[in-house]
Amino acid sequence: MPPSTRVFWTIPLDDAPAARAGAKAANLARAARHDLPVLPGFVIPVRPGDGTGDLRDAWARLSAGGERPLVVRSSSTQEDGAVSSMAGRFVSVLDVRGWERFQTAVDEVIASASAPGTMAVLVQPQLDAVAGGVMFGADPVDGRTDRVIVSAVPGGPHALVGGEIDGTRYALTRRGRVVGEHGGGPLTRSQLRALARLAARTASVFGGPQDVEFAFDGDGRLWLLQSRPVTALAPVPPRRAPLLGPGPVAETLPDPLSPLEEDLWLMPLDRGLGEALATAGAVSRRALRRRPTVVSVGGRAAADLRRLGAAPGGRPWLRLLNPVPAVRRLAVAWQVGRLRAGFPEIAARTTARVDAELAAVPGLAELTDKEMVAALRWTRATLVPLHGLEALAGSLVTAEKSATAAAQGLAALTGARARGLDDARIVAANPAVLALTPPSIGPTCLPPTRWGTATPGSGLGAREGLRLRIRWVQELGARLAWEAGMRLTSDDALPRPEMVRVLRFDELVAAFEGGSLPAGLERGAAPPRTAPLPAVFRLAGGRVVAEAPPPGDGARPAGGGRGSGPVHAGPGSPPAGSVLVVRTLAPSLAAELPALAGLVAETGSPLSHLAILARELGVPTVVGLRGALDRFPPGTEIVVDGDTGAVEAAA
Repeated sequence: MPPSTRVFWTIPLDDAPAARAGAKAANLARAARHDLPVLPGFVIPVRPGDGTGDLRDAWARLSAGGERPLVVRSSSTQEDGAVSSMAGRFVSVLDVRGWERFQTAVDEVIASASAPGTMAVLVQPQLDAVAGGVMFGADPVDGRTDRVIVSAVPGGPHALVGGEIDGTRYALTRRGRVVGEHGGGPLTRSQLRALARLAARTASVFGGPQDVEFAFDGDGRLWLLQSRPVTALAPVPPRRAPLLGPGPVAETLPDPLSPLEEDLWLMPLDRGLGEALATAGAVSRRALRRRPTVVSVGGRAAADLRRLGAAPGGRPWLRLLNPVPAVRRLAVAWQVGRLRAGFPEIAARTTARVDAELAAVPGLAELTDKEMVAALRWTRATLVPLHGLEALAGSLVTAEKSATAAAQGLAALTGARARGLDDARIVAANPAVLALTPPSIGPTCLPPTRWGTATPGSGLGAREGLRLRIRWVQELGARLAWEAGMRLTSDDALPRPEMVRVLRFDELVAAFEGGSLPAGLERGAAPPRTAPLPAVFRLAGGRVVAEAPPPGDGARPAGGGRGSGPVHAGPGSPPAGSVLVVRTLAPSLAAELPALAGLVAETGSPLSHLAILARELGVPTVVGLRGALDRFPPGTEIVVDGDTGAVEAAA
């Protein structure tokens, strides 16, 4: 039937249920019933015949016989819901004049429906607005519910919501006070206060923060044009959520970890650090049982920064209060005092024992299934005290003048490659080169190595010796896991050996003890693809919420003098003379150091492996510089002062 002869029935706007009138009209009806400033209007329902008034009569009354322009808007049952707003998905027609144009506009709105029988049509007078815009009753970006965010333009809000122009942004307190700079704009302070009151009233009526379209008319009156839930509100971390970051643990495990890698290496790291913290009296064992120190976030290692003393913006004066009970302080002081005196001997005995046990490992193909599982268990158990002692070495051992494992490895790698040796022969001859790479389960042509009997690794200080043994034990675990994957593949338990990475450790053990593998392994066979973690963040419902940095950039000098050059960031080897800017200090960067004019990292410690090696090589190094990758794009000429921590654009 042509539009001119079709009959629609209408519903008054103040009596519009969502099932017949769509969510947009129903929300305005609810607002009107609570005396919020809503323009009059009517609704053409989803199903013709559900209304009570004749369409032409309703149009004539609202438009004053065609003298007043109207707005014909969508009001779908699929939009403005609690989960999805469907913002901008459907048609609205402005400045509709005359009966014929009105009927055409109605047809256009109905035709924009994504499914038949879901579109109602909302009709209201066209407002001659002097200013308008959108308002969020909470900050949708950071989730703060104590802020009201307004974006406003001269005239009505349609150009703003359509993305045609940018508005002036205002951040308000709940009482309408402007926070920060806003650069003038079309709204007065009294109008902003009126908007804050409207935000509070709509939140009260609808039970939560609302996404509101508004307009001020020529008389200064505020009108509510639309109200829907804020559906994309950022999660807010719990009040006492721990402050996390890749920090120093990313130097040990910089790459995304598979489930089996987490169980082999992350769990021992957490337990080892926990033992060190408890021994030093920094954290009670009860707190360690309640919450881990090291966690996996999307497959990436992150640590509780406050526990490790690496949180930015701390309050050193609070340490003077020392809330640890007096008896516990005395016990810890006595224990640490004894440990400090005996630490060199403890470290030497531990490394000697680990060397002997590593040297006793036969070729992996010679191991029975039972022996292979026992060896994997040994690697996990051995890493716990190694990580604990390595962490304690930082505070119990005076600065060591000896070479680092990374420096030995780099020298060995450079010399062996100059002689034309391949990587397998290099590692077999000098396993110290493993300090230059992070652990990873994967195919390898490297032969079994009697690491404990190798001369390389001797002459190191206590901490560096422990670090090297950690890497050796991790490497043994990686090779054992790959051998397990090969055996499960040959038994047709796995289609491909790399899928062993997807198993948890207990699942792998169960498979070799006669159990079945879990279903759906194929879906998780690929390594996890997750974005690098921010330097400091909290978790809200499993989602990473970056922490706003405190005053200052967090930069810490790591030595090496002063240098300058163009920034290199991202994949690929940096050109000679460039300054490498990275997120974390991965061991694999060691081979790049000799050619660098400087090194800058967003996280990390001056005591990390790579920072120590950079100092030895005279590479100016600064760590902990928050936002370095954004501040210094590739190609920017910068000056790095490793003695003061200053990083500046070259003049």
